[in-house]
Amino acid sequence: MGKKYFGTDGIRGAVGTYPITPDFVLKLGWAIGRVFAKQGGGKILIGKDTRNSGYMFESALEAGLTSAGIDINLLGPMPTPAVAYLTRTFQAQAGIVISASHNPYQDNGIKFFSGDGTKLPDDIELAIEDAMAEELTTVDSARIGKASRIVDASGRYIEFCKSTVPGNLRLNGLTIVVDCANGATYHIAPNVLRELGAKVIAIGAEPDGLNINRDCGSTHPQKLVDRVLAENADLGIAFDGDGDRVIMVDHKGEIVDGDELLFIIARYKLGKSATGQVKDQGIIGTVMTNLGLEIALGEMNIPFRRTKVGDRYVMSELLTRQWLYGGESSGHIICLDATSTGDGIVSALQVLSAMQVFSQPLHEIKQGMVKFPQTMINVRIASKDGLNDNQVIKAAVVSAEKELGKTGRVLLRPSGTEPVVRVMVEGENGDQVARLAQAIADVVTAEMQSDVA
Repeated sequence: MGKKYFGTDGIRGAVGTYPITPDFVLKLGWAIGRVFAKQGGGKILIGKDTRNSGYMFESALEAGLTSAGIDINLLGPMPTPAVAYLTRTFQAQAGIVISASHNPYQDNGIKFFSGDGTKLPDDIELAIEDAMAEELTTVDSARIGKASRIVDASGRYIEFCKSTVPGNLRLNGLTIVVDCANGATYHIAPNVLRELGAKVIAIGAEPDGLNINRDCGSTHPQKLVDRVLAENADLGIAFDGDGDRVIMVDHKGEIVDGDELLFIIARYKLGKSATGQVKDQGIIGTVMTNLGLEIALGEMNIPFRRTKVGDRYVMSELLTRQWLYGGESSGHIICLDATSTGDGIVSALQVLSAMQVFSQPLHEIKQGMVKFPQTMINVRIASKDGLNDNQVIKAAVVSAEKELGKTGRVLLRPSGTEPVVRVMVEGENGDQVARLAQAIADVVTAEMQSDVA
């Protein structure tokens, strides 16, 4: 059965446009409460990022959940992976995050974690959607839930992050620029790194409710690049608005994306020289993962498999194969030996730990992977209908694939969160890749009567 509201990562959209409205979120909180009350009740945690609409939706969820008889703990601004961790440690029934991740402040969304800190299973999401169709009622006054605030949540999470790396990790002598995207890591990430000994220069750490992800963070890394070079820093780290993505910048100002970070973690954890190497392990990427990572892993005899884009699919494949490490080019990296979900801070710490073990700066430790040139163009469309059956678009793709040969690939992927088609071309020659990507994008534009974003 298809879902009416839930996408691959909760419910997301423009604030004030259905379903991201106060009345819908109030009813959603009540529906969640109804479902979990039937499973025995218990508390639910609520965290949020720094966008100003979070206050409104936090209040709506609080009213809905308590009216269904559920107690809640409010965490305030906290990274998404922190909510997953705290849900486990507080033995809550579920955790809720009010966030639209890397989107601008005009958007917001609701994400969910189960009691074990993983995404909600499909049957629970479907049960919540079924409850949305019922009439909202309030439990007896004596059974209305209570709300309380956890005041030491950030300190608990900081200590957890530090616990995911060896106790002998010392960042003394390193100057690190940290871009918090004016989001939920602003009061967490700089402190984690400082407590491990680094000199930290924090940028994007002054959220005002409107500047989350605005020209900063992992989706806009130029400010980080400029600051790393200006400060002569050893490296830079950038998170997205809710802290589940990370990219890094080396001392030369070169961006180190999620594929390269995953290579470093694989070399550290699974390579031949890895201490306590885990047997029968591989890496999960997506259809967007750079071919260079697949080749580099093959040279280390580390298996590699691809999934559809989305951390839900990466996680599902990891659990199926009982592997520990996977991720996306965007910097959403999962290390199941450390935590239960993608975590930008934890992933960055694994890379820093690898740098210490191999006694190499970030620029050197990434050299074992050679990225293939890759161009992606977002083509804005009014509707996805007819895209897969369009013979002109198919012919353009076939022509490009023929020209690229065996050392390149083409991918057309409708976005799950925006009205765009992502045209990706990858190959050995950067000029050829860029030319073919633009040619296909022009065909998609003409055929779908759209504008290139």
